[in-house]
Amino acid sequence: MRRSMVLESLVRVVFPSAMVLALYLLFAGHNQPGGGFVGGLVAGAAFALRYAAGGLDEVRRVGRVPGRYFVGAGLFLAVVTSMAPLLFGGDLLQSGKIKLHPPLLGDIKLNSVLAFDIGVFGVVVGLVLMMLSAFGEAAVSEDDPAAAAPKATDSGAGAS
Repeated sequence: MRRSMVLESLVRVVFPSAMVLALYLLFAGHNQPGGGFVGGLVAGAAFALRYAAGGLDEVRRVGRVPGRYFVGAGLFLAVVTSMAPLLFGGDLLQSGKIKLHPPLLGDIKLNSVLAFDIGVFGVVVGLVLMMLSAFGEAAVSEDDPAAAAPKATDSGAGAS
């Protein structure tokens, strides 16, 4: 596979910036436009750029955890967060707030919507990683016809 040095250099600069933007959108989402889905799309686009620059090996090197784990953990967190209010007499998807006063950090306000958004973020990023992995495995099998061709089996029946 031919690799573009310009694209690789550009991606090395853009990838960290895109991930920071994705995290900003994730954490600002419950108060401003953005959130888990948009942040996940930006992070997924960053991984897609990595894939375009270096292929599947580059994506696997950067994202060391397989995408299915992101999907599973994100889905679990989103479901638990959305159903937790039912245990306390609330409504489905009702948000809760908590204020913390840790020393040296000042006042911190947390919202349950953030946990839901983190779950959605995990699902979106995981699905993009799974999709890139599937594309990469298909590309490898196209490059190596011996790997893609079905193996002939001897059935013992002769041609008549």
